[in-house]
Amino acid sequence: MADSSFDVVSKVDKMEADNAVNQARKEVEQRYDFKGVGADVSWSGEKVLLKASTEERVKAVLDVLQTKFIKRGIDLKMLDQGDPYPSGKEYRIEVGIKDGISSENAKKVSKLIRDEAPKTVKSQIQGDEVRVTSKSRDDLQATIAMLKGADLDIDLQFVNFR
Repeated sequence: MADSSFDVVSKVDKMEADNAVNQARKEVEQRYDFKGVGADVSWSGEKVLLKASTEERVKAVLDVLQTKFIKRGIDLKMLDQGDPYPSGKEYRIEVGIKDGISSENAKKVSKLIRDEAPKTVKSQIQGDEVRVTSKSRDDLQATIAMLKGADLDIDLQFVNFR
């Protein structure tokens, strides 16, 4: 019997992220407490740029954005948010979206599998994902359950289970 396998990835659906940003922008434009403070949410390249006239207002805009991401099913672990910084007469926050598993996080996942998963399970780092193989599908399912319960600083998805 051939080995069964699955891939551990950490990806964000770009359309869902775009929808969350658009919803946050609409809410910021319509809410009364954001009138006259120059509050704005927009894409700036690969990052989301939040603007407002004071530090407290820009943090409130960030809270609105985070709420929209949660409602769209995107974990906040996928956001790489900076601190508010002044830029002219306004404050800004840049929020990046993590895509893919970094090499140090891939090493953490691989080490976790080596230490805590059943002994028949093997892992292999392939770029920004981790391939996990075993002869037993039950061992693979136990590994998925163990990884879901692990406290990692990234959101993991499990794809290509065969």
